[in-house]
Amino acid sequence: MNGNILADLRPDPAAERFEDLLALPGVRIERIVSLGQTSPPDFWYDQPQGEWVLLIEGAAALRFADEESPRRLQPGDYLWIAPHRRHRVDWTAPDRATVWLAVHLDAAR
Repeated sequence: MNGNILADLRPDPAAERFEDLLALPGVRIERIVSLGQTSPPDFWYDQPQGEWVLLIEGAAALRFADEESPRRLQPGDYLWIAPHRRHRVDWTAPDRATVWLAVHLDAAR
């Protein structure tokens, strides 16, 4: 399996694009392409798996329920989201594709 993380982005202002690049027992690697999307008001992700995320292109702001201010992300920034750490996407660049690489790790591992 091979490819290019920046190929065929097709950003869509109507919906984020989610694409699994690799899925194995206990781990899933996903490309997300955003164009101005945010989490719905009052919605928080609360995932049973951990997630390591890398912003490859574009810009975004993630907010954690236990932090006062959102974290602004630029290309090259990455962070770890522990299992059940509530978070949301506050903002993604509305004028260019924001490309994420997300690695989801099973909490049982």
